[in-house]
Amino acid sequence: MARFCEKMQTNKDGVLIILGDAGVNYYGGEPDAKKKEYLESLPITIFAIHGNHEMRPQTIPTYHEVGWNGGAVYVEDEYPHILFAKDGELYDIGGQRTFVIGGAYSVDKAYRLLHGLGWWPDEQPSEETKRRVEENLDEIDWSVDVVLTHTAPLKYEPREVFLPGINQSMVDKSTEQWLDTIEERLGYRKWYCGHYHTMKKIERVEFMFDNFDEFPQENDTDNHWDEFDICAGCSEKGDDYYTDENGEQVCRCLECPLDPMKDDD
Repeated sequence: MARFCEKMQTNKDGVLIILGDAGVNYYGGEPDAKKKEYLESLPITIFAIHGNHEMRPQTIPTYHEVGWNGGAVYVEDEYPHILFAKDGELYDIGGQRTFVIGGAYSVDKAYRLLHGLGWWPDEQPSEETKRRVEENLDEIDWSVDVVLTHTAPLKYEPREVFLPGINQSMVDKSTEQWLDTIEERLGYRKWYCGHYHTMKKIERVEFMFDNFDEFPQENDTDNHWDEFDICAGCSEKGDDYYTDENGEQVCRCLECPLDPMKDDD
């Protein structure tokens, strides 16, 4: 992270969006505090969506709501530059009307419970949250520029990266099914999501993992949305992994000459 900030010459006015599972509200107590201290020390502001491998910030006593870029976020006084989005809020980010919906089902739920690891029953949006999301979309006539979610609408799920040991018939996909209904009604230009550990583009939906995209700005033209893709060639086809001579799966994008995090020769 420090290397990223140094390479990109960031400052606290810059915002890094994390599409869930930020890694700072998983253990609680000292382990999380150390991570937050480190992140707070970096020259950047973090804006995180709620994932499924972390506690919801509103359930943690040290968090409170404040206004940020036209919407409400959760923040701790000790770490004022680590912000968590509130589901169903509309933010002005770079002049783009940006709508946020977090949460997803954990396919590793049974493993985590068996081994005493963190799992939280409110990982997916509640019915109350879903109603709030839809009511807020009603107020803005179901029209935004950008959508940020943790998981994706069901029709876009990247089945090629499903874990082979998981029985998909046992996976709760109610959040993805609900996002399908949202996506069908919503007018938007770009939809970013994470969760699936893949880099892939399907129409206007883009899955982010181990890569980043520069967020569009207010005066950008339609063609600018794809200008900063790191691995457009392989991500468009979903061909972001290959098998090497040892039979290991290797991320093709890590070898891409366009990767801005590579050291210059």
